[in-house]
Amino acid sequence: MVELHPSGFLSLVIALTSAPLLLSVINRTKAWFAGRQGPPWLQPYSDLYKMLGKGAVYSHTTTWMIVAGPVVGLACTLCCLTLLPWGGVPAVFSFSGDVILLAYLLGLMRFFTVLAALDTGSSFEGMGASREVTFSALAEPTLFIGFAILAVQTGSLSLTGMAVKVDVDLWLQAGSVIALVACAWFAVFLAENARIPVDDPNTHLELTMIHEVMVLDHGGVDLAFIMYAAALKMWVLGTLLITLLIPRVTPWYLHLISAFCGMLLLALLTGVIESLMARLRMNRVPQMLVGAMVLAALALILLVR
Repeated sequence: MVELHPSGFLSLVIALTSAPLLLSVINRTKAWFAGRQGPPWLQPYSDLYKMLGKGAVYSHTTTWMIVAGPVVGLACTLCCLTLLPWGGVPAVFSFSGDVILLAYLLGLMRFFTVLAALDTGSSFEGMGASREVTFSALAEPTLFIGFAILAVQTGSLSLTGMAVKVDVDLWLQAGSVIALVACAWFAVFLAENARIPVDDPNTHLELTMIHEVMVLDHGGVDLAFIMYAAALKMWVLGTLLITLLIPRVTPWYLHLISAFCGMLLLALLTGVIESLMARLRMNRVPQMLVGAMVLAALALILLVR
């Protein structure tokens, strides 16, 4: 049975308005480490506004798929946000099994992004699509194992039900298990958002890019949809991490504030990592993701022993 929570629109509005801010925190952190002033705090919003006002040029080899990819990707992330509780506020919609729907929506987003890249007929975009699918095949099991552990610990198959029961008592009871899942999910967070050490979002070398090379032929509104969907996806995966790391507290508005600060700290940590580390060699990325899967499997073993 699907439950509607009107209060969930508060977290939805915060996510829609604040997701690009995470990119600002990352970029400003990297600029500080490099001794630069960095872009303005509202630069991602300015970029989105600029892209929405531009037109797009399509090759004669493309079909409707190149337009459908960005639209479906943005729609999937918006649907994910309606299923995701945040900051002590329940999700807009919740039902038993919505955790599975969330994972499949992220998979559907990737599927249409890959199809849009292949639709261009570019060998470089096909190469990026191949890498994207390969790495996601290693990241998704880690995500599902984490969901399975939370389902057992909380006795719920709903994201809202899980979030309600992630509190101080759960950390005292199974803190090591939750910590292992959080570490594994952080690796997935970096991989799924194409951040260092998996991918460098600022590179311009097609041979080393993964996500960015798939959207080289997009522009205008299509590119704005892709950029905004990427920011929302970072918010979605970041929320999963913050839900684990910040136990539920009362009253709800204190938890809301702590969750927002947690999201900013997560972006700050991502910027620090990108400033102190180099991108891994391409053949090392699967080893990193397999390592994350091993951490999740170890957490599962500790849970059932």
